Amino acid sequence: MMLTLRRARLAAANGEEGIAIILVIGVGAVLMLLVTMALAFSLSGVVKARSDQDWNGAMSAAYAGIENYKSKLANDNTYQQYGNPAAPFSSGSAVTLPTGTDTNLAFGIGTSGTWATVEGSGGAATYRYEVDSSKYSSSGTLRVRSTGRVGSTTRSVVADLRQQGFIDFLYYTDYEIQDPALSGDSVTTCTKYAWAGRPSSGCGEIAFGNGDVINGPMHSNDTIRACNATFNGIATTSYNPPSGNRYTATDSNNNPCSGQVFTATSTPTNNPTYAPVITMPPTNGAMKQDSRTDLASVPNPGCLYTGPTNIVFNADGTMTVRSPWTEATQVVGSPATSGTTPSMCGSVGTGSNQLGSTGGQTLPVPAKNLIFVQNVPGTSTDPNYWPTSGKYSHPTSYSRKTCRTSNGIGYPTTNEVVDSVATSYGCRNGDVFVKGAVNAQVTVASDNYVYITGDITYVDAQADILGIVGNASVWVWNPVSESCNWWCSYSSLLPNNRTINAAILSVGHSFVVQNYGRGGPQGTLTVNGAIAQEFRGIVSGGNNGYVKNYNYDARLRYIAPPKFLSPVSTSYGISVLVEVKTAMNADGSPITP
Repeated sequence: MMLTLRRARLAAANGEEGIAIILVIGVGAVLMLLVTMALAFSLSGVVKARSDQDWNGAMSAAYAGIENYKSKLANDNTYQQYGNPAAPFSSGSAVTLPTGTDTNLAFGIGTSGTWATVEGSGGAATYRYEVDSSKYSSSGTLRVRSTGRVGSTTRSVVADLRQQGFIDFLYYTDYEIQDPALSGDSVTTCTKYAWAGRPSSGCGEIAFGNGDVINGPMHSNDTIRACNATFNGIATTSYNPPSGNRYTATDSNNNPCSGQVFTATSTPTNNPTYAPVITMPPTNGAMKQDSRTDLASVPNPGCLYTGPTNIVFNADGTMTVRSPWTEATQVVGSPATSGTTPSMCGSVGTGSNQLGSTGGQTLPVPAKNLIFVQNVPGTSTDPNYWPTSGKYSHPTSYSRKTCRTSNGIGYPTTNEVVDSVATSYGCRNGDVFVKGAVNAQVTVASDNYVYITGDITYVDAQADILGIVGNASVWVWNPVSESCNWWCSYSSLLPNNRTINAAILSVGHSFVVQNYGRGGPQGTLTVNGAIAQEFRGIVSGGNNGYVKNYNYDARLRYIAPPKFLSPVSTSYGISVLVEVKTAMNADGSPITP
């Protein structure tokens, strides 16, 4: 009996052992499956992480390409001429490849083309970019498509770049003083910044005050005087003391004042922001080169007129131009040695509907281009030359005494009193007289004065844009008559109020109201655009002149009037940056739509 029980126990023990083995094998299989699944999941995560890393890295590389191109522009302000003309994105652009030491690997195209390496990536991240400069002359905008590459991943972005300059501000001034040519102050003593040692008196300093409101960004290279004035845009100055205000809280007579407000200051204090000096070019002479037909850099020359020239813009997209001294409207060489008269700029002569006729000629505004008015040349080889004496020293429409009493195209006007015809309306000066309803994108520039003789408005406030650049002053024409008995009084010859839609630049002098201290109150001077000047211009004096109403045209952050003048040194800002469909594969082959 005992033997039988023991054998039964042994049999039971042997059965449990078999079950245990089965359980061990089963659990092991499950564990192996879990390990395999975990490993597979981990590996897929590594692949995805690497893919995400490459995806983000390719975008960073594309951005690096944009920054590299911007740095090229900053070091060479003519770099917009370079690019790969074979690149699809550059179609229609007059670009060439830089050579020699200037060779740029980022201009490579195709499977055999080069890529530039992102600095610090050890070659893991690269980029290429293509340049579209087709709109540079018309709007000042360069478009760049940059493609970044990391591993087998590529991504592309497109950026619009525009030069930062005078039109970035509603109000830009180099010196916060009245033009010494008008004040009679010493040019040598006064033409320096207050923070660089200009005397605190005797130089005609002008303050923002009397409730002045600047509705837009403004910059002064000089020290700003502010007295009960409000700056509703970002205000910057090149005056940067180690402590205290970056402006002077006094009026033009050095009397302390308060009430000034800088609403968009970048610091917690009521203070302008520091910014480096933005240097005015010495002249606008470079703009005249855009009327030359012998320069590869000028694929679309503008129109050149000579001597006093009157321009009236018409709402139908035309302009009426009177310019009796003009002989050639596009030229070759500098100084010019020959010239032509393309129909786009008008017909030379005194016949009906010609430039020299009494009524001038009506023709389409040169689209997205420049109109330049030059002084009568004194070089006999110039196609627009006129001798200074003798029978042929003036147009046939002028008499011998015309230039002693006027400029021959209606200025001074009837009953207008001027201090000197020769200095105000010189007969051989490159002065332009402009007004009207602008239905175009165009810039008007002059060797001498610009006179704004009436309202300048836009037919389409979104599409139309006008640039005005005077080498000397830009005058708001304000003629007065004189009546003298026991004393002399003056009366304005024009209706009150003036509206000017334009980006305005006076290179060597000021934007200023003619006879600002005569003729009584003139109402409101409304400027919608931008004003830049060498010296502060005056618009009112005593109970005379205009009340200011200046407003920034926000479109100028993104576009510029055609062929507008830029500062001596400038940087490019990104006005638009967007990701676009990837332009090419990792091997450089294009991705077709």
